[in-house]
Amino acid sequence: MTHSWQDKVKKPKKNRYRPLIYVLLALVYVWAFAGIPFEGIKETAGQVTKAIFSGIFSPDWDYVYLPDGEDLLRGLLDTLAISILGTVVSTVLCVPFAFWAAVNMSRSRWISGSGKMLLSFIRTFPEIVMALLFIKAVGPGSFAGVLALGLHSIGMLGKLFADEVENMDTGPTEALIAAGATRLQILWFAVLPQVLPGFLSYTLYRFEINLRSATILGIIGAGGIGTPLIFALSSRNWDRVGIILLGIIVMITLIDLISGAIRKKLV
Repeated sequence: MTHSWQDKVKKPKKNRYRPLIYVLLALVYVWAFAGIPFEGIKETAGQVTKAIFSGIFSPDWDYVYLPDGEDLLRGLLDTLAISILGTVVSTVLCVPFAFWAAVNMSRSRWISGSGKMLLSFIRTFPEIVMALLFIKAVGPGSFAGVLALGLHSIGMLGKLFADEVENMDTGPTEALIAAGATRLQILWFAVLPQVLPGFLSYTLYRFEINLRSATILGIIGAGGIGTPLIFALSSRNWDRVGIILLGIIVMITLIDLISGAIRKKLV
């Protein structure tokens, strides 16, 4: 008796635990929402909501540039500078950690494992927590934001760089070793040409994330456009909130488009 090719194809097994997983997820959501205190909607909610939307859709265009004070352009440039410096600091510092954590660059897994553990430890602290610590250490301002972004990004970029080093082709390295090349020559002619495009691509990707994070760090006093944003929110100056949000959207969109185009050419 002949069997058709359809009979030979194995049907995917049904997961009998799937209904139980759905039930558990539903219970988790019910438990989470049950813990949210809800005391009803305030009487002024409609009036405040209307004021917010009217201010956002009629932004304060005069705040774009003020000759004698802080304005939107200065705040956006400050945010951009914080994200660029933070990314540069983390990129330079995380390269040694990446080679330390790469398995194919260490003679023992204990060495690479310790590097991975250190990078994981650095990643556990969010940017806001680090910014609060640096604000206490160096004072509020852009310098605290740069240090927070730079230190936090080491953990994430170091992990991505280590993965790039581990995935490289070992053929050129083995050829140079057979030819009697030194460690520096192997690194310069075999390792860096392979990992550099990936390093640059990951750096641009991290820069996009740092740009968004820099706008948030200003809210807690770490410089950038977040500082005038929190002041405008506190004083309920909704038209200024609208122009600041519009400026953030335009800046992040342009940076994403430029960074995406560059990363496509690198990879």
